[in-house]
Order: sequence, then C-alpha cells, then structure tokens
Amino acid sequence: MEKSLNASLVETPEELGEAKETLEPTEREKWKRKKKKGCFPCSPFYRKRKGSTDDLNRKHNSATQRARKSRQKDVLNLEPVLELEETEGFNERSTAFQDVLSRLNLEKHRSINIRLRDVLEICPESIKNRIPEALGDLPWHFLRKLMALNGTARNTSLGHKAPAEEIGDYQEELHIDGTFDFSDTEIKVSLNPLDVVCAVLLCSDSFLQQEILSKMSMCQFALPLLLPALDTPKCTLMLWAMRDIVRKWRPHSLAESRGFREESLVLTSMPTISFVRLGSCSFSKSKLLSEVLSPSQQHHDFFIHRDMESGNVPREIADGLVEISWYFPGGTDNSDLFPEPVAVTNLRGDTESQWLQFSFLTEVSSAVFIVTESIGEREYELLSSLKESTAKYYFILNYNNEKPKKTLGFLNKLAPVLKLSKSQLLVKDSTMNNAGFVKKVQSTIGTIVNSSPKTVSLEAMAVMARDLGIQVDEDCQACQCARTYAEEITAEIRDGAKYKREMLRLQGDPWKSLAKVEKELCRMKRQGDMATEDYKSELKQKWLEIRRQQNQCDLTNGLTKFINGIVQLNPVEKHYFLKWMKFSLDNTAKGNLSKMRAEYKKKCETPGVDRKQLEELDKLISDSSLGVEHFMRELGQFYEAECSMVKEGKMEEGQRQFTHLPRTAADLMLEGFPMELIDGDASNIPINWVTDVLTHLNIRLGGRSRMVVITVLGVQSTGKSTLLNTMFGLQFAVSSGRCTRGAFMTLIKVTEAVQKLLGCDFILVIDTEGLKAPELTALEDSYQHDNELATLVIGVSDITIVNMAMENVSEMKDILQIVVHAFLRMEEIGQKPNCQFVHQNVSDVSAHDQNMRDRKHLLEQLNEMTKAAARMEKQSREMAFSDIMEYDPEKHNWYMPGLWHGVPPMAPVNIGYSESVCELKKYLFEFIKDRSLNRSAKDIPQFIEWVRSLWEAVKHENFIFSFRNSLVAEAYNLLSMKYSEWEWGFRKEMYLWISERVTFIQNQLPEKLEGDLLHSLKIEAQEKLQQGEQKLLNNLEQYFKGEASNLNLIEKYREDFKRSANSLKRELKSYSISNCEDAIRIRRGQHKIDTIQSGYKQKIEGKVDRLLAECRNREDKLDHEKLKEEFETMWRETLSELKLSTLQKRQVDQDMYLQLRKDLEHGGSAVNQMLQHAKSLLGYGMKSFTMKKKYLDLKWTRAVVEYFSQECYCKTEELAISLMKECKKYIDEKVKSKTDYDETYCGELLHMVNERLKEEDIEKLHTSPLFEVDLKLHVLGEAVRAFQKMNEDFIKENDPQQRLEKLKPQYFSVFMDLYLEKDESQTRARDFCDQCLKPALIEYVYKVLGVQIVDDILSSEQSITYRNRSFFQFELLKKLLEESNFDNYVKYISTYEDFVQNWIRRQLLERYSKMADLGDIEKKILSPVIAKVREALKCTSVTENNTVSDFLDSVCKELQKDLVISRDNLVGIRFISTASAKQFSDFIPTLLPALEHQILTELKSIEVESKLSNLTLKPVAEIFKQVFGCGTQCPFCKVPCEAGAPSHQEHFASVHRPQGLGQYRNVCNEKLVYDICSSSVVGNGTFQNSDTKWNAHPYKEYRDYYPAWSIQPDPSIEASSYWKFVFQKFNQEFAKQYNAKPADLPEDWGTITKDQALESIKHIFNRK
Repeated sequence: MEKSLNASLVETPEELGEAKETLEPTEREKWKRKKKKGCFPCSPFYRKRKGSTDDLNRKHNSATQRARKSRQKDVLNLEPVLELEETEGFNERSTAFQDVLSRLNLEKHRSINIRLRDVLEICPESIKNRIPEALGDLPWHFLRKLMALNGTARNTSLGHKAPAEEIGDYQEELHIDGTFDFSDTEIKVSLNPLDVVCAVLLCSDSFLQQEILSKMSMCQFALPLLLPALDTPKCTLMLWAMRDIVRKWRPHSLAESRGFREESLVLTSMPTISFVRLGSCSFSKSKLLSEVLSPSQQHHDFFIHRDMESGNVPREIADGLVEISWYFPGGTDNSDLFPEPVAVTNLRGDTESQWLQFSFLTEVSSAVFIVTESIGEREYELLSSLKESTAKYYFILNYNNEKPKKTLGFLNKLAPVLKLSKSQLLVKDSTMNNAGFVKKVQSTIGTIVNSSPKTVSLEAMAVMARDLGIQVDEDCQACQCARTYAEEITAEIRDGAKYKREMLRLQGDPWKSLAKVEKELCRMKRQGDMATEDYKSELKQKWLEIRRQQNQCDLTNGLTKFINGIVQLNPVEKHYFLKWMKFSLDNTAKGNLSKMRAEYKKKCETPGVDRKQLEELDKLISDSSLGVEHFMRELGQFYEAECSMVKEGKMEEGQRQFTHLPRTAADLMLEGFPMELIDGDASNIPINWVTDVLTHLNIRLGGRSRMVVITVLGVQSTGKSTLLNTMFGLQFAVSSGRCTRGAFMTLIKVTEAVQKLLGCDFILVIDTEGLKAPELTALEDSYQHDNELATLVIGVSDITIVNMAMENVSEMKDILQIVVHAFLRMEEIGQKPNCQFVHQNVSDVSAHDQNMRDRKHLLEQLNEMTKAAARMEKQSREMAFSDIMEYDPEKHNWYMPGLWHGVPPMAPVNIGYSESVCELKKYLFEFIKDRSLNRSAKDIPQFIEWVRSLWEAVKHENFIFSFRNSLVAEAYNLLSMKYSEWEWGFRKEMYLWISERVTFIQNQLPEKLEGDLLHSLKIEAQEKLQQGEQKLLNNLEQYFKGEASNLNLIEKYREDFKRSANSLKRELKSYSISNCEDAIRIRRGQHKIDTIQSGYKQKIEGKVDRLLAECRNREDKLDHEKLKEEFETMWRETLSELKLSTLQKRQVDQDMYLQLRKDLEHGGSAVNQMLQHAKSLLGYGMKSFTMKKKYLDLKWTRAVVEYFSQECYCKTEELAISLMKECKKYIDEKVKSKTDYDETYCGELLHMVNERLKEEDIEKLHTSPLFEVDLKLHVLGEAVRAFQKMNEDFIKENDPQQRLEKLKPQYFSVFMDLYLEKDESQTRARDFCDQCLKPALIEYVYKVLGVQIVDDILSSEQSITYRNRSFFQFELLKKLLEESNFDNYVKYISTYEDFVQNWIRRQLLERYSKMADLGDIEKKILSPVIAKVREALKCTSVTENNTVSDFLDSVCKELQKDLVISRDNLVGIRFISTASAKQFSDFIPTLLPALEHQILTELKSIEVESKLSNLTLKPVAEIFKQVFGCGTQCPFCKVPCEAGAPSHQEHFASVHRPQGLGQYRNVCNEKLVYDICSSSVVGNGTFQNSDTKWNAHPYKEYRDYYPAWSIQPDPSIEASSYWKFVFQKFNQEFAKQYNAKPADLPEDWGTITKDQALESIKHIFNRK
C-alpha cells in the first residue's frame, strides 16, 4: 500500500474500444457523437455533460468539476432534476436504440417479436454457412450460430473481399507519405457484440429469450442479468429467460462420496461477486473476469472484452448492461478454483452513469469489486453514500509508474466509512504480471467464498429488483396467469412416481397391460393348448375390459386443470403454462432423484442389503420422472379408451368428451412442442391418438405437409438429443433424470424459398430413447424392445443417424446388430432409408484418415451382422450390408470431437463439435435435395400409414411376413391396374391382328396356302409380339421413372411384371400361331368342298343356259307356271345326271382310341391290361366318372391311412372335376367353331391331362395308374361323342345336294329374269348385298364385338373392379354380403371359377340388357367397315373389258383383310352383260345404308346372352383373365390369390377365412374347424396333411411346405370380421352342406354386425 504508484493514466474507458488518443481529431468528434447517443442512466451526481470534447483523456477531471458544482445540493433533494435528466437520458437511449435497430434491420421486430420457431425454420442460410456481409445479417448470424452452440456466435465481424490494391508485391518498400492512414473503418461498419446481443434480446419474445440464454449458458457465455433501459424507463431483470437453465456440479463437500448436485440455476443460492468500473481504466475488467473464472490451461472468454474480435468496437446501447457468469466446481481440489458455486456479475459502463444497476448489485452481492485508476473528491462523495450497504467492497487499483497519493488519501478516508482493510485493496502495478494478479483476485474471491458470505438465488434477486423499481421479465400478466394455472396442478405434486400412480392412472398398469395384450394378440406365445380363435377372443375380451375400465375413470382434478390450461388459455399463455409445468415438475423430480440416489448409494454400501430393496428403489428412480409428456400421455389414453368404446358400439359418437384434444395437441406441435410417438415406459403406441393428432395437423396445414423424417438412434447417454439440439436448435430433454424414453417428434418448418429445393414443407425430427438402457437390460425382452423401437423409427425415417460413442465398443456392437436388423427389415419391404454413422468423441484432425481401417472393420462387422439378422428373419439368400442399403464408408461416417472443450462443469461447448455437426447438417440437406429429384417426400397421411403398418408388423415376431401397408397396397394396386391396361392393349392389338390375318387366309386361293404363307405369318407375328412386349416393358420402365407415389415401395415387384410381359408374349404367340394354323387348315378343307361345288354349279348354269335358249325359241310365250315346270324338270334331270360325292364320315372313336393307346404305351402291362378290358370310348363320359378308392395308391400305416385317404380322396376328386371341366371347355370351343374334326384335338386333350398330372402337388396325392387310365377314358369318351357329332354336322352342312338345293331359288330367279329380259343387274346387286355382303359384315361384327365389349367394360365406371384383383374381390364379397344368400356363398367357396365367370356374365347381361350401349358399339364397328366397302367400290371401276366377276374379284381383294365375302351363294353372275355390269356396280352403294340399318336391326333383335356366346372373342373369358389371376388357392382356407402381376413368385390374399368354410373339419368330432389361417400363422397350433406326410407341423413355419404363399397376420382385431360374421350366420347351413357338425364358434363372433363386417373388408381392401 505504501508502495509508490506512478499514476500515468490512459483515460480510455474500459470496453469502449481502442485507446482514444490514437484517433485523429475528426474521428474523435465522430466517436463523441456516437458516445452522446449512448445509454447513461443518472446517478445522484450525474449532470448532462456539455463543453469541449477535444481532450478525451481529461474525462475524470471534468467529472470532478461537475461533482464540485453539485456538492452543495443534497442528493435527497434532487428529485425534479433527476426526473428531467432521466427523461432526457431515456430519449437519448431510445434514439440510439432505434438507430441500432435500423442498422440491424430489426425495427419491425420491436412490435412483432422474433419467435423461436422463426429462428428454427429451415431457410437458405440453414443450408449454406454464410458469413455476414452487412449489419442486417448480424442478428440472424448470431442466433443461428448460437442455436448450433458455436463459440464464435458473438463475433460481429463482417466478411469483405480484399480490395485489389491490397494485392501486390510484399517485397515493395512502404513509403509513409500519407498514402497509408490509420482509421476506424472497421469500427464504423461493425457493432459491438454486446449491442447485438441486447438488440436481439429486446426484439425476441420471452421463449426465444429463454432459448438464447440457455444456449449461451452451454457455450459458457456470460448472460445478461439486467438488460439496459433502452425503450423502457427502467432496466429489466432476465429471470424468466434463465428459468430453463439447469447446472450440474460437485461441491467439495460431496467430492469424497462422488455425489453431485443438479439444480435449476434460478433457484440455486450462492455468493454473488460483482465487478464495476469507476471512472476510466486502462486495462479490461471483462478480460480480467474471464481469466479469473478460467481454470488454469483452459482459458475461455466468458465476458466480451476489447481484445476479442469486434470487442474493440465502441458500444452504443450496451452501457448499463449487467452480465452474470458462474463458477461451478467439479469436485477436484487441485483444479477447482473455488470449493462452492460462485456468481460473478459485470456492470458495463461507468458506475456513476449506471447508479440504479450499481445499487442493485450492492444489494445482491456478497462483495463488490470496484476497478479504478483514480479516486477524487467526486468519486469519494459517490462512494461515501454506500455507508449503509451490507456488501463488502474491494478496490482494484491500477497504476503504472508512481503511486497515486491523492487516490490513496481518499481511500484512507473511505476506509472507516466502508469498513475497508488492507486486504480489500488490490493493486496492479507495472511490477506485477497479469497471471500473478489473476491469482491474487482468485485468492481474494476464494477467501470471500470461504467466509460464509450471504447467498442469494436469482429468484431472490428478483424480489430486491422489484423493490428498486427494476422490471422483472416474468412479471407480465400472461406469464403470471399461466403460472397460477400451473401451480394449481404442481402444488400437490411431491412425489412424481406416486402422483403418476394415483392421478395419472390410465398410463400406468392398465396401459402396460394393454400393450402386453396387444402384443400377445400378435405373438400368441402363451396360447398353450387353447384353440387359436378362442385364445384370440379371450385376449380381445381382456383388451376390451381394460379399455372399458379406462373409460370409466374420471378425470382427476390435476388433469382437468391441465386440459383447461391447454384448451382455454390463449397461445402465449398456453406456452407459458407448459413451460411453468415443465420447470416445476423438473425441479420436483430433481429434488426427489437426488434423495433417492443418495439412499440407493447408501444401501449399496451397506453390507448384506436385500437385493429386492435395491431393485424396488431402482424401479422407483426410473418411475420418478414426471413431465408434461406424462399429462399428454394420459390425455392420449382417455382419448384411446373413448375411441375403443365407440368402435365397439359401447358408446354413441355424440357422447364423446375428448374429440377436441387431438386438435389442441396438433396446435402444440405447430408451436414446436415435441409430441410423443412411442411411449417408452409401456413400449407401445397409442395409435388412434397419434393418428388423429397428425390428421388434425394435416388439416391445419391445408394438406401441405410433405415431410422429410430424420431420426437419431444410439446407445443411451451418447448425446443423441444433444446432437439434434445442436443441429436444429431444438429442446429435447438432456438433463439427468429426464433422458428421452420412447420416441418424440418435433416439426420444423421449411421456408418457401427452400421448399422447392428440398421438395418438402417440413423436417420431422425424431429423438429416441437410448438403446441398451441400463434400466431395461434386466428385462428379458430388452433386445426385443430395442428392436421394435429401431424398426419403427428407421421405417418411418428418410435419414437415420446412428450415434456411436467410441468408448463403448461392446455396446456399439449390440446397437449395430439392432440397427442392421431394422435395415434388413426395411429392405425387404421396399423402404430404404439413408443411414449416417456418427462417431462421437473423436477429436484428432486426422480422424477420418486414421480410422480408415476402423471403417473397413466396421463394414466387416456390418456384413456379419446382416447375415445374422437374415438368419433371424429366416431369409434364405446370402446377404451383405450393401444389399440392404447404399453404404459408402467414406461418405457415411462422421467423426465428432467431444462436446465439451475442457472439463465440465466449466467447459464450454467445443467449437469443433458444433462445426462438425454443421457439416453433417449441410450434407443431410444436400442429400435431401438430391433425393427429392427421384422420390417425393411423404406427407402426413402417408406418415400415419407407415407408423400404423410398421407398428402392427413390429408387434409380430416375424416382421417381414407380417408387414402390411396400405401405401404399398395402393401403389401395387395402381401398378396392377396400369399393367392390366397395358396388357389389354397388347392383347387387343394381337386379337385384331389375328382377326385380320385369319380373314386374309380365308380369302386366299389354295396355291397361296401351299407356299410359305404360314412361315411369313409366324415372322410377322413374332415382330408384332416383340414390339408389343417392348412397348409394355417401356411403359413399365416409364411408370417407375414417373411421379406416381411410393414407387420405391414396389420396386421389388418390378421383376414380377417384367416376367409377366414375357409370359404374355409367349401366350399370345401360341394363340396367334395356332389360330393361323387352324385358319389355313380349315381354308384348305373348305377349298376342296368349294371346288367340287363350283363344278356342279357350272354344269347347272350350262343347263339353265340351254333351257333358256329352248324356251326363247318356242313360238308361244310361256307363262310363269309353265316356266317353273320346265325349270323343275331341268333341275331334276341335272341332279340325277350329276354324280354327287358326299364327304366321308370319320370314325372318331377308333382314331381317338388309337391315340390313347399310343399315349399310354409306356404305362406298363397293368395299364395295357386295363385298356384291353375297357369298353368302347362311346361307353364313357364325364358325367359317369365317379371317384373310387382304388384310384389312390396308399402305402401308409393303419393309424393315418383312414383320414389321409379321406383327404387324398377329396383332393383327387377335385383334381378330376377340375381337369374334366377344363377339357370340356376345350371340347365346347372346338365344336362351336363349326369346322370338321381334326385328330390334333385328341392329342391336345391328352396333353392337357398329362401336364396337369405331372405337377408337383398332384404327385403328392399318390394316385394309381388306374386313375390316369379311367380319367383319360372318361375325358375322351365325352370328346368322342361331341367330335363325332361335329363331324356329322360338318358333312351335313357341306352336303353337295343340300348346298345346291339352297341355290335353286336363285337360279330360278335368274332364269325368269333372263327369259322376261328384265334388267337383272339391280336384282343381282341386291342378291350380292343380301347373300354375300350381309353375312360377311355380320361375321365381321361378331369378330370385333367381343374386343369392343371388353374395351367398353374396361373404360366404364366399373373398370376399377375389373382392372384389379383385390378390388374385384371386394366387390364380390360386398355383393355377397348385400344379398346374404347362402347358396351363393357355397358356390363362391366351392366353385370359385364358375362363380366368377357367372358373376361376370350376369354383370354383362345386366349392363347390356338395360342399356343401348351394345347397339352403339355395334354401329361403331359396322359404320367404319361399310365405309371401307364404299371406298373399295369407288376405287374399283368397271371397264369395257371387265366382267362382273372381275369387278367382284377386285372388290374382294380390296377388302380381303377385313371381310370374307363368299360368292358361293351368288349365282348368275356370268349371265350379266358388260353394260349391265356398270349398273350393277353403281347400284350396290345405294343399297348400303339400308343394309346397315337391316343388320343393326337384326342384331338388336338377338338376345344379348345368345349374342355373347356366339362372339369370336368371348368377353366373359377375357374379363375373367383380368380378374382371376393365377387361380392358386390358399393351402388352408382355399381363398384365391390376388397378386396383380400374372407371373408373380409369391401368392397372397388380403383376407383369409375360417377353414371350416373350405370343408375342413375336426377329425375327432366332425365339427367344422373355425381357425383362420391369418391367425393360425402367429399361433402355436400345428397342421398335418398329405404335404406334411401326416406329421404335425407348426403353423408359424408353414412356408417350409408352402414357400410360395405369404399368409400375413390380420392387421387388426377386426380384419377377419367379415368371414366370422358369415360363419356365425350360416354355421348350421354350412354344416349341413358339408355333412359335418356345426362349429362351436367363440361368443364374440355373434356380436359382429353386418355393418362391421362390411367395414372390415373396406379397411382391408383400402376402399374407404
């Protein structure tokens, strides 16, 4: 103290920038103007400063003079003056504030505050890390950096490009001649960081302020405690803004026990040490404080100071700001600065100018450190006024050369007033280095802390602040109103676990029990010997009972108040309310947790403690967590219970109370509150609640809800929530005791500027509980729990971040196993999310290169785990990790340094961590942008469906075969419908081509048929088919490149449709060639007959010619009767002269018998013997076939032979019936062709039988050779009679005499016309139209009408029914239900194929009987072809040399591809003269309109049914092909396969039925079985049949025998209600029909209504 002080003071006010003496005079004036705009609240001795500003270094002298002038006035009598000065000061501050806001582009935000969600929005700046280039960028740059926990957030430097002049030769000598100058350019264009912080806080709403201070606290930035009065008369205490901050530390008192304390910062009492500046000071107080609070070797800038970037910029509005920072010990003597927490405050600006803030600090502080360089009279007076203060005062005196004697004198005078001792003066002179002085200050503070000083919490500070007239931020009405609401609830909560048990009852045991029942319904693990459906019914009753009990619970008082809070309060109050709830509940939980942990520790250390007690206490610790999410969860349970009651018909819709709650929860999600997706405690999803909340959210967004979903997964406590919070600025819980349980989702808006870029409107972020959580590891199904969680969240995600801490290698393996398993499941169902591996706590800059081997090792592990997961999922194929997702070890691995820079609790967030997270975020957005080009984002309805379907599948043990998703079904159905459209287009094109070519063949002469016509047709057909297939494949390719939704989900079916295209080509090739071959064969046979007939006609025409000459030569004119008599005589004589040869009758039975013998020649002696003893084929027929036991070749034990033979007997009988039906269809088709019998027909029939008997499932029936022989005998016996009659009919139809007799009237007519010399051209023209053209046109209509009818049906309003097998099934079942006719159900079940064909036929008859459509279609077909006839007539002219016959030949040639015009029925053409020929050709076109009308009239008169049966292409058969599919039936319940791709590899059906409906009965009691295979495949039951060789086989492993079938479990309890209703209704009738006893059906089947049955199939077929 006595040490001499060389007081050479640099009068630069602390923290106001560069030393003012370096400024040029002009710049000083500018600085002065800025300074005058500053914020200087009045001290009792303050006057508005006037006078010269030339010498800024004399500031303290002018202050002394002002003090001297005012000394005579009593401080207490200055009220009027002070008020005036305060008003003037406020105006100045307000002007300066407005100026700053204007430069920062924040003016509008004073009236409309920035909200947290504004900051979190994904905007262009979120994607690209931009450097601020203008002052207006600074606030947003600060906020975004802060939300990302970046330590550089406070830097307000602006980025700028280097001027061209700055780039030059560095070697060049610098001439200081005025070219270079020192200026404050940087100062002028930037702002002090404190000004930016103050401006941003004052423009933010309360909730953003809270988030800003929370993030600043994590970065270890000093926090604003008192905001300066800028646009308010008084400064503001930031109590609310700090409410959310929670700190953990270990005081030295708990160091030995390794305990810790965790408390809300505002509630923690601790000593407060304040630092203020009096007058000017040459060293930085803020820098000194940062050094004092920094542990050794770990410097951190807690406070902004002049040596930081932009810290040298003069402050404009931040004077008067009081900042606060804390020191928290870590429990280590060596490194801790202080043993207990200490708060340190820092007043910005001169104390004299900020007297109100200083007064506040003297009230709350244990000690006040006053930093000064000189104390004069003025300062002495100021400090003397503090004599009543209880705070202890310390002076930090700075001087460089000599002792300031004057200052020391005043200090000595102050010593008795402020009770100062020598220890309270800390002198920093030139002999003491900085480090030494810092140690000295630390030591002084340590002494204060150890002397039991007064401790004050921030809440207590608020009370003192109010007494001084300082505003407190949380005193606003909305905040206090919400607090009252919250405290009414939280006041009664002392124990979280107990409160949940007693007041939130629905989510406790009932909800957990319900979750178990729901999973048991899917897994059936405890089924025992009970029948599957009985067990399911019992479980359903349990489930209903729990829901009923839940529904009967009344709302507790607390829950009622909570509902009022979130429903009745306005949005701001609601936000406050939920925050108050959170704070209060968290504080209660922390207190309880602390006690329980201490008790747990104590018991662990006690020898011989009961393990059960420890387990109970452990469970209590787990259950003690209580937050707002538990209240929301309870509301969800009330809502779920109510939904269940309504669905089960136990409650009317109008009685519901909670329908408004999902809307409220949706509003909260929009506000940014996390919404619980999975309840981690019960490991379940309240699916109705989640669905309806998200549905309301979608409504609120007007359907604009495209989302990209990002999820993080990882081991517990590896920083998953912190990673998301850092990446997106979110608020997922991270504090001890509040770790995430389950999964929570938060919605982040994407601004319009980015929506097009990313292809989405929102980012949905899902935070999940830690996998391998210690509290769950004791549970036997913890792996299952983790697997469920991972599968669900990965399934709904577009991007999954797998978070791994490098120190947890063993746990890392476990989590990878879980994640890989989930990804494998997703790959199987067509969902391929992107995956990023984040390796935490890897700080080395070379981490990426150094860990190359680790990445290779990781890939090896992933491959091994993929194989293991594939085995668990019963996948037969060999798989690697790259098979289930695109994985690039170089791009998809991220190395993050540790979160903390140093040792907590005083460590700030590591900038490297923040920047690494930022890099990952940028990559993710780039990925989203690229992916949006190929795949559209899912919207909320799609997200809901994914959650629902994934959760249903997750609840089953076999996820992949249990997965059903309506989005997949919808996408598959759309593709099936499109394919159906393309397939019909291909078929139609080929049918028309075949029709054209067959017509062409029928018009050819025999010599052309003998050439290479067939070969050229085959080549043409092949080209046509190749083009058709390629077009179909191109359509398929384009479809998958198109914009149809969810194409990625059906990618695995693409190959099925490609195979189908090839299969279709093969089918059409066979059809085309066989039609052409048949046409050629028929034409050849026809030509032989026509040639013979032509010879007869020539002879008859010669006779007519001679008779005509004779009659003309007679003298007497013959009358009509005489002429007729002469003609009849001539006709009889001519026919008797002609040697008419008839066609030879075929011995069809002998021909077929020989073919049969040849077919069976390798059957052995037994077969030959059977044939020898067989009757003639004519003695057999399909109707006479009866099933016999000797048809089965059984070599089994007696025990099973009876029942086995019964099953084989039935199956063999079904096979025989099916085969005979197929053969009968073939026979009927051939007979209807009205051609002659061909020996190939018999060969084709035998081939059909042989192919069917070779099939694998038929070989298992163990049929004997006798079965094959008898079956073929009966089939050929049926065919013999039909084909023999066919042959006889053909002979009769082509008998020469009969054909000539038909022509007799025409010949007579020609004879008469010629004799009477009439103009016969008109008559012959009319004959041509009637006898030739009309039959040809009618035949053409019948050829094309079938195609056009199919076209009409497939383009009608009913088309959706026929274009998709699932939709067709729905229509059938719906119709059956409406009719409720038992016989129809039996037909549907027993003879499905016939039933479907008859149903289609009825639909067509109904459509075309009532409507004029068929007439329109016929006209549409007929008009164009008549136009072609007219055109052909027009193009063919009759010349002098042309005969009528030549003319007709030319016309027929023109029309040879369209019409088969037979002239066999036209006689007398050669009698027409050339002159008459012209009239003949001219007259035909005039007859065409009448001919068209006549044909249409005749067609209209024909019955629709008759017409349909005579069409060349049968519409019923074609539509049947579209809807029938492969015809394969479920091996258990016989339901037909619905797969849309004709050549599919896996069969499936949407809904299965009780097996008793397919005639299954119990062996022992003959009762119909009511098991449903979609239930059985998840139950513990077994099945045995011929396929299993009568060994019992578990239903769960049915694919061992039926690998081609995918029998999925019912997606809900109600899914199979349809067939349950039908079985219940017709139980007796089915029993009677099947000669069995009625089933003993579960009771609850009787409660199903017709409406519920219909609803169940609507849901299952996605037809709402």
